[in-house]
Amino acid sequence: MTETEIITYREAVAEGIAREMRRDPTVVCLGEDIAAAEGVFKTTVGLLKEFGPRRVWDTPISEQAIVGAAMGAAMTGMRPVAEIMFSDFFAVCWDYVANEIPKARYMTGGQVTVPLVLRTANGGGLGFGAQHSQAVENWALTIPGLKIVAPSTPADVIGLMAASIRSDDPVIFCEHKGLFATKGPKPPEGHVIELGKANVVREGTDVTIVALASTVHTSLAAAERLAAEGVSAEVIDLRCLIPMDLATVLTSVGKTSRLVTVEENPYQGGWGATVVSVVVDEGFQLLDAPVKRVASENVPLPFADTLEEAVIPTVDKVVAAVKSVVNF
Repeated sequence: MTETEIITYREAVAEGIAREMRRDPTVVCLGEDIAAAEGVFKTTVGLLKEFGPRRVWDTPISEQAIVGAAMGAAMTGMRPVAEIMFSDFFAVCWDYVANEIPKARYMTGGQVTVPLVLRTANGGGLGFGAQHSQAVENWALTIPGLKIVAPSTPADVIGLMAASIRSDDPVIFCEHKGLFATKGPKPPEGHVIELGKANVVREGTDVTIVALASTVHTSLAAAERLAAEGVSAEVIDLRCLIPMDLATVLTSVGKTSRLVTVEENPYQGGWGATVVSVVVDEGFQLLDAPVKRVASENVPLPFADTLEEAVIPTVDKVVAAVKSVVNF
């Protein structure tokens, strides 16, 4: 029996794209410094060498050009995977992301589809400052017509990348910068994870913790600490915000009767509010305590490590929130 191969989260990005490029000749990649330089975060290593410049394109420093070209390519039969270097820069091309790409299929009565993936490095925790550290999943959450994916492990990167590239709807694929160096098992060929299927990454009986991307790891660390104090926490990795697997969340809350959401988006308008609103609307009778949301503060993200830690979710903040609902 061969030993399981271990890969990093950043290697999984390139591996996931490469698998789909081998499978489907209509898949192409474009973005700033993704070809010869192999990506500013080294997430496209080996793609130019294997697939050549006709399928891996370096672009000018223009998010509008990148996304506009990707939209045109998708509308005419290709499946582009476009990179926006930092998720903060979606603001530069927001007209395409909010007004053009997600509405084309609807406005043409299904005659035109836009099967593209917009990859981006997302999130904080590395001291990159206010314009390069935001978690922006909630920006896209407000736009009908977009799917939103945010994996937490290398295997999920590969499985969700496959499903995203094969989707006939446009997908925002958020790769968390703080997870690039993390490691996990490399999944077998053909590994695909259906979009909109959450994963119960830790089972428990006292409280449900719902998390996404980096906050999955924060929540698991909090669950370990809570276990030592006799509190059994169930941790759910949403994986996707659209489609959002609220059935799994409601099933878990039916078992634990308590809910805490943990997100890196700012508290104001974060995805946790959507989760909480649906649980309260459809499963209020399941709850034995008020729900709690752990989220980032509504301030620009600081450069300084200690200040950034004060803004974003931490293990201590999750533990405190869980204790408040368990002891209610």
